[in-house]
Amino acid sequence: MPLIEHKKRLLILFCSPNPHGCTRMLLDSFLEVFRERKDWLVEEIDTYQLNPQPCVGCRACAKKAACRFSDLDAFDKSLRRSDLLAVASPVYNDSFPAPMKALLDRTQRYFEARFSLNMKPPVKKHRDAALLLTMGRQEDFPLEVTVHQLQRAFSVMNTTLRGCAVWEGTDLGRQGLYPAQQKARALALELLGEV
Repeated sequence: MPLIEHKKRLLILFCSPNPHGCTRMLLDSFLEVFRERKDWLVEEIDTYQLNPQPCVGCRACAKKAACRFSDLDAFDKSLRRSDLLAVASPVYNDSFPAPMKALLDRTQRYFEARFSLNMKPPVKKHRDAALLLTMGRQEDFPLEVTVHQLQRAFSVMNTTLRGCAVWEGTDLGRQGLYPAQQKARALALELLGEV
């Protein structure tokens, strides 16, 4: 009987409406490291195609470990299976684009599971995470905002943000692309324990 090969799972949340833009270029640099390895499966979820329903504060998730809307059930299953999570996003108004903000709001189900239903932890399997961020301007505040938002959600998702790769100043063209690509590759190697 042949040995069953167990592959690790990388889950990507792609948060740009432009499938071939700056965010894709930065993500591709990060993914190069994983494409070279046979022991990783990569699943990508496009948050614009997913188009999450916004949280309506109904508190259904405080009574049962689920959401009243089923549109994020597949994401939940993918998250629970994943060994690593990467969020690749542009900055819109100093934060994430609307679909990712809606997804983050819907992580309320994990907060309620933890604090109302006493599930410790609400997501059993731990994973590390990376943030790949592109922004038109060069400033620190959007990174602070996005990192803070992720860390709040990750606190009940058994997920730890381990690093960020940022391509700043995309409005000025590609001049900052190479250093950002190098940072993205280095971050991937670090997450794989190869640095």
